[in-house]
Amino acid sequence: MDKNIACCGLNCAECPTYLATQNNDDGKREKVAGQWSKQFGMKLTAQDINCDGCLSGSSRLFGHCRNCQIRACCETKGIDNCAACDDYPCEGLNALFAFIPHARASLEAIRNQSV
Repeated sequence: MDKNIACCGLNCAECPTYLATQNNDDGKREKVAGQWSKQFGMKLTAQDINCDGCLSGSSRLFGHCRNCQIRACCETKGIDNCAACDDYPCEGLNALFAFIPHARASLEAIRNQSV
């Protein structure tokens, strides 16, 4: 599978919202909206399930991604992801890693490549 590493280390190419958008799959959008509404205790509709990826430059980003503080920080610093940050890992990133440890592994792999 292609890699499209977001600022935080998640692979956008594995995200069901990204996949539904790239495949223009309304059935998948509906399914993801239902699953995430239940899982995260929020009301999402198929129209909410649209994203071209964190680094796409597109205005079509999932709501959380659009408002992500980690993404905003990377944009301010002019870096693609946190692996390139002098402050790596920051408090916000460590909080994310507590819930999504594979994001750390992804960023660590990128950091190790650039050494």
